[in-house]
Amino acid sequence: MARTTLRAKGQLTLPEEIRSAARLEEGDLLDAEITADGILLRPRKLIDATQAWFWEPGWQAGEREADADRSAGRIESFESGNAFVAELRSIAEPARRRPRR
Repeated sequence: MARTTLRAKGQLTLPEEIRSAARLEEGDLLDAEITADGILLRPRKLIDATQAWFWEPGWQAGEREADADRSAGRIESFESGNAFVAELRSIAEPARRRPRR
């Protein structure tokens, strides 16, 4: 169980292990509610929890890289999904033909 102290103006600091487990960051909104068991704090992320992966630093770095590639014209377009899959297969085919060691 983590313990914290209520400070001036009703401020408290949530222990790091609580913030980390709840993926809380500075500026995040919390709903506070009195329940039969005590005080319940509920994070109110502006990003849906099922979409939080998209906002992870590593994923965002990949998005910036993809944007830079698109801006630089390093992209390829295909007429259909089938054409795209055929291109992927043609790239993978030489790798399959290499002798195994």
